[in-house]
Amino acid sequence: MADAVTGAAEFADRDVIRRLLNDSKTWAFVGLGDNPEREVHNQARLLQQRGKRIFPVHPSGDTVLGEPGHASLADLPERVDVVGVYRRSEHAGAVVDEAIAAGAKAVWLPLDVIDVAAARRARDAGLDVVMDRCPAVEWALRR
Repeated sequence: MADAVTGAAEFADRDVIRRLLNDSKTWAFVGLGDNPEREVHNQARLLQQRGKRIFPVHPSGDTVLGEPGHASLADLPERVDVVGVYRRSEHAGAVVDEAIAAGAKAVWLPLDVIDVAAARRARDAGLDVVMDRCPAVEWALRR
């Protein structure tokens, strides 16, 4: 676990975090379904309230927070700035690979979602990467 924590720290650059929160316009939230009890729902709502356009990505394809859902990142109608990876760590790598293939500009893996190898693949593909950070907490600290 210590290696994962050390590796996650590699993807906590304050400038990248600030840029993604301040300059991004579109966020896809993988794992965002119609359950308002899930943390992904809270994070998507927060960023939506802060002016970000959100794209729910969930196999159900449900409309969430007033936005039409999509079954996968490949189904999105446009390239997004950031893909939030709200899946367990063991599934994060596949989502990161989909984000790379979909032409996303960045991936954000929230607290306790750690896949250092996937994060490095994304970075090597030219994406900005944030890992093991909470958008709500970082929003409060971004200035």
